[in-house]
Formats: sequence, C-alpha cells, structure tokens
Amino acid sequence: MKEIQTFAKQYQKDMGWDITEESYTKSRDSLLNNYMLLTTEVAEVAEELRKAFNLTASYVENGMEEEQAFELAKKQIKEDIGKELSDCLAYMLKFYNYFGIDLEENFYAKMAEVKKRKNKDSVNLLK
Repeated sequence: MKEIQTFAKQYQKDMGWDITEESYTKSRDSLLNNYMLLTTEVAEVAEELRKAFNLTASYVENGMEEEQAFELAKKQIKEDIGKELSDCLAYMLKFYNYFGIDLEENFYAKMAEVKKRKNKDSVNLLK
C-alpha cells in the first residue's frame, strides 16, 4: 500500500491533479471538487452493479439459472467496475496524501478497531 500511495502522490503531482495548498480558499475549493469527483466515481460503481443485476435478470428471464446468470454478468462488468474502483481509489489517495495519512497504517488500525466493536451487526449483510 505504501508503494501505491507514493506512486499516486507523484502521479497526481505530475498530472497537476493534486489538491492545492495555496490558501484556505483554494484548498477548500480543491477538496470539495475532489470530493464531488469521488462521489461521481462511486456512482459509476453503482451503475456497473446495476448493469450486472439487469444482465442477471435478463439471463434468468431467458431460462438461465440465477447463480450462473450472475457469474456471467460479473464477468461482463469485471473490467469496467475495476476501472471505476480504481478511479475511486485514486481520489481517496488524494485525500490520504493531502492530509498526510499513511494509508496502510490507517487501514490496519481501522480494521482492528472494527474487529473489537461490541455493536457489530448480528447478520453480516456484506457477505
């Protein structure tokens, strides 16, 4: 993760896409713009999921077994959803880098925190 964070920082700087630190106003505008761009990319992930669900329904209507239909649909969106997830990651890395947060350290610390929570859902909806 450290390598990808370092790569992203330099790449974004080289492309002129890093979040500006010129002034509060410019930083605020840049942060908000990047946040909007991130949410746009998240919506594009949702669109790929919708595409998979619609493909699955279509295949089932044509007589395919549901699990097989969904596997085929996942294969069909794999490349595009991968691109959209990469776009999301790129924008998230901008925020990590702007705030000087170590992605790897922060990720593992957060996962340890979540693991210790007492108010976990009794049903794992994310399986």
